[in-house]
Amino acid sequence: MKTLLYNAKVYVERDHFEEAVLIEDGLIKKVGSDRKLLPLADATTQKIDCEKKTLLPGMNDSHLHFMQFGETLNQVDIDGVPSITEMIKRGQDFMKAYPKRVAKGMHAIGWNQDLFVDNKRLPNRYDLDQISTEIPIVLERVCGHIVTSNSKAIEILGLTKDSKPYQDGEFLTDENGEPNGIFTGNACNIVKSIIPDFTMEERKEILVETMQYGVSHGLTSVQSNDVGTTFMDQEAAFKMFCDVYDKGEGLLRYRHQVCFNDLDGFRDCMAKGNYKIPGQDKDSWLQIGALKLFKDGSLGARTALMTNGYVGEPDNHGLEWIKQDEMEEYCKIARDYGLSVITHAIGDEAIRRTIDCYEKAFIDGKNKLRLGVNHCQITDQELIERMAKEDIFVYAQPIFLDYDMTIVEDLCGKELASTSYAWHSLKEKGVHVAYGTDCPVEDCNPFPNIYMAVTRKNRKGEPAGGFYPAECVDVETAIDAYTYESAYAEFMEDKKGRIKEGFYADMILLDQDIFTINPDDIKDILPVMTMVGGKIVFEK
Repeated sequence: MKTLLYNAKVYVERDHFEEAVLIEDGLIKKVGSDRKLLPLADATTQKIDCEKKTLLPGMNDSHLHFMQFGETLNQVDIDGVPSITEMIKRGQDFMKAYPKRVAKGMHAIGWNQDLFVDNKRLPNRYDLDQISTEIPIVLERVCGHIVTSNSKAIEILGLTKDSKPYQDGEFLTDENGEPNGIFTGNACNIVKSIIPDFTMEERKEILVETMQYGVSHGLTSVQSNDVGTTFMDQEAAFKMFCDVYDKGEGLLRYRHQVCFNDLDGFRDCMAKGNYKIPGQDKDSWLQIGALKLFKDGSLGARTALMTNGYVGEPDNHGLEWIKQDEMEEYCKIARDYGLSVITHAIGDEAIRRTIDCYEKAFIDGKNKLRLGVNHCQITDQELIERMAKEDIFVYAQPIFLDYDMTIVEDLCGKELASTSYAWHSLKEKGVHVAYGTDCPVEDCNPFPNIYMAVTRKNRKGEPAGGFYPAECVDVETAIDAYTYESAYAEFMEDKKGRIKEGFYADMILLDQDIFTINPDDIKDILPVMTMVGGKIVFEK
């Protein structure tokens, strides 16, 4: 069956708009004026009057943790909690309201000590013991690089003042030398592992519910790091996703970014040909993509890897999650199998060292595999120039500025802050920049993210002129970063990210015109219709 969308403001590319789109077999067949396309409709064609509304390519989140976001929708809400006292209360209330969900333990993500209005210290075991000492409790800072746990969790781990430190992470201690429930780095994964996981059947339900949320906010594709983080069993994870998509329950296109716990495991997986989705072909809605690595921690936790340390702490250079020799080997193996790599790198030194590793994995001296830096927050001018010269791909989350603008100058100094979160400069230099949210660090709704890139203001509209406004981008750049550039990260720029002939019919119809609306109102835009592969998956 054919579908004709007409009487629309169709964004094709910068300075090019049309009125109508003809769709057949999930693909865009024609794009043009109403006058030219309406006569192509026959008696069997489904015709949709778009009532002059703006039609965009579907949004493609270039990096998030989709299943983890689904988990947060089924956990106690501690996102942006204003105090430790309030976090304790929410935990207590959740236990009373949903006793079955926490019968074997409580886990959630979202607290941020910098947002506490009374005492900006890290919560510890004694705080969480007020929620319960009968079940293990693990609550993550919003960045995921610091977690706090209660005494029951420490008991299960068998930690005492005499316990040896963990590799590539640590547990902090109190004034008596006893573990205080705070974990950093890789130790976070160890303590999180004691909380019983959702069953696979529960996860299938969560996945479908989360996709419903995603398409209702304009997402038609996601590139998600779930395997190796949320899921430690790769084979079981892939099977679960296949079960959902094989039944036709998938609502959007899903590309995996995959982590590995050790180098030998990665090498073995590639050698055995296990890095694949069963039954996958080039047009499957379910795909497997890049290898995901972690180079450092987070800025707010002061574990981002910094060349000159932090303001007031010059000897604190942050955390190097993966060492150079190991990372070089990961990248070499990935290159040998034609696999792209995306690396979490926030601090300037993390970005430099990541590029050093990448250069050794280039093919014929070029970045043909589109190796990318995820987050890429703290940069100086020299680093920006280097990324442009080496054609390093950037996965950016402009929405991070909503919070980070309150801390980056204090942690990095004004000079370095002025050249950081440099989405305009990177684009002007010719760097490919794709947008995403790193959800559940932020909500996966793309429009607050676009608003932040365009205005560089927080959700309250501050500061009035924008935070270092020279790095603002225009609306077209932000849309392209969320559509075409995200498709480029997948090597799919000839099939996704544009409303053009031969492309997938992945599109969203907006309730407001993003091109003429006051930029301050972009964050409030929502789709009235979302289409994936010519199929309407959401309609308001």
